[in-house]
Amino acid sequence: MHLEKYIDHTLLKSTASEAEILQLCKEAIEYKFYAVCVNGCYVKTCKKALHKSEIKIASVIGFPLGAMSTKAKIFEAEDCINNGADEIDMVINIGWLKSGEIEKVTSEIKKIKEAVGNKILKVIIETCYLTDEEKKIACKAAIDAKADYVKTSTGFGPEGASIKDVVLMMLAVDGKAKIKASGGIRDAITATEYIDLGVSRIGTSSGIKIVTT
Repeated sequence: MHLEKYIDHTLLKSTASEAEILQLCKEAIEYKFYAVCVNGCYVKTCKKALHKSEIKIASVIGFPLGAMSTKAKIFEAEDCINNGADEIDMVINIGWLKSGEIEKVTSEIKKIKEAVGNKILKVIIETCYLTDEEKKIACKAAIDAKADYVKTSTGFGPEGASIKDVVLMMLAVDGKAKIKASGGIRDAITATEYIDLGVSRIGTSSGIKIVTT
């Protein structure tokens, strides 16, 4: 199994320097990761650093809380795409979901998917804050809005991915979207477990450790 082809090599901490982002890109090239995942301000930096490679650039929007306006999220998404992002990882409005405002959640995802067009949209549902029923509802909203992926976590909540949640999400999307597991995945055994379940992408800042140990 070529684990590197599943990995979004990730650096999203607020203190990440440009030098660290350039190092992330260098590592992605060296280890042949599928993508790098960075905050929007570094998309141009990555585009320049990776322009001779096939490595994709993923950027996060509405991150990590998901609570900004839909208009702000759309602007962020369009800005990232215009600066060279291939994929967008958006955080849903968790408060809306918990308020039962499912149409608002679905509409927001749909508008962002329309904004990014044929680029990949991954929808972060932040499982650690949701009941099992809310997780199912969030997955349905994502597929109803034609998102490409549902994703477990930002990595900034109190818990990350779990096998239980990924199984639940797999059943909820029923093949209509792919799954990205992220948050707390730090070794090859864990990454392989998720891939064996059917996960298409792993978001991690431990990519090098995963592919070398």
